[in-house]
Amino acid sequence: MPNSLTESAQRFRQRLMRLDNQPLSKAALVVIIFLDLFVLGAIFNGLANHTRQLEAPDERIPPLCRDIVVDAEWNPANRLDRLAQLVTRYRVYGEPPGTRAAAATRHALCAPLVGAYQAVRDDRALAQELEQMARLDRQMRDLRAAQAQVKDAYDTKLLEQLASRPQADENLAAIRKESADRSAALENLVEQRRARAARIEQDPRVQALYARIDGITEAERAALRAELKQLNFWHPAKRLGMEMLFLLPLLGFFYFWNSRSIKASRPFQTLVSSHLLVVAAIPVVLKLGELAEDIIPRKLLRKLIELLESWKLVAIWDYLVIAAAIIAALALIYVLQKKLFSRERLMQRRIAKGQCQECGQHLPPGSRHCPACGAAQFRACPQCSEPMHVHGRFCMACGHAPSGN
Repeated sequence: MPNSLTESAQRFRQRLMRLDNQPLSKAALVVIIFLDLFVLGAIFNGLANHTRQLEAPDERIPPLCRDIVVDAEWNPANRLDRLAQLVTRYRVYGEPPGTRAAAATRHALCAPLVGAYQAVRDDRALAQELEQMARLDRQMRDLRAAQAQVKDAYDTKLLEQLASRPQADENLAAIRKESADRSAALENLVEQRRARAARIEQDPRVQALYARIDGITEAERAALRAELKQLNFWHPAKRLGMEMLFLLPLLGFFYFWNSRSIKASRPFQTLVSSHLLVVAAIPVVLKLGELAEDIIPRKLLRKLIELLESWKLVAIWDYLVIAAAIIAALALIYVLQKKLFSRERLMQRRIAKGQCQECGQHLPPGSRHCPACGAAQFRACPQCSEPMHVHGRFCMACGHAPSGN
């Protein structure tokens, strides 16, 4: 079984790189590579257009709705700040994910919430008020941080004064004045923010949004959480189904064309169909890998990390990462050394380039032994007794493959 698989893979590789039992010319190779890239790009573009028809969890329950309903972090104490952050983030970075989805596709609980938010966001004057309030909040945070630093400096100088250090008296008054100025500036900002917040909260659009938020019951929150969990669980499988519905017919068509071309001995069609078969298989393998990575490893890793945290053994995770890196390096070295740069491949390259099969030095024409290391370059063919390369796979005279190869 392994030998048959290896032989099949070898024959398929030859169909990709040879035409009429001859190596592909560089020009033909360039053309076939460009065709591969074009078809691969077209497949991924068609795949994106096809899967766009599938409703994503973000379209059904937008992040804005999750933030308000599922996470339940909006309350009278923070909702104005959160609304200002949302509107400011939209003005800088654009739409939150899922906000542009058609209102008809949204959950019945989310649609009016998103609509009420958009009414606030799309009013230019109200949006500017919210942005100004967010800017005031940033200025207040900066002032409070600076005031804390001034207070620390004042306390230090006061201790130096108590310790009878003359230089402390010189700076105490300046620090006291700076602290008073910052306190006055902070009080001014607080008053500006209070007045601006009062104006914003009196706006009917903001009050309508608050009314929507306050009207959500705990039962509705629980139902939305359950639906969101179900959507997130099934969406990867549904997405894979949509992707396979697009990819498998293409893969089947190219496989059928390739099989028929081989049976009918059509070398040009065999070459092209073999390449397209590989191209069509690439997205299938990638999408299956994405599903496996999305469903299995992420959940397992999350559970593993939670378990290690509960046992206070998080350091074991670092050991596992180091072990995985070592195993991956060993596997890569094995593939590079045994498969891509094996001794057999090295010998064939040296023979083709006229180099010594043992040391790799260039040989003068007609050399039977290497002048650098003395290694014999030829042996007698067991079939016809003519000279053949020591590490050659076939005899140059009769084409016989020695049993030792």
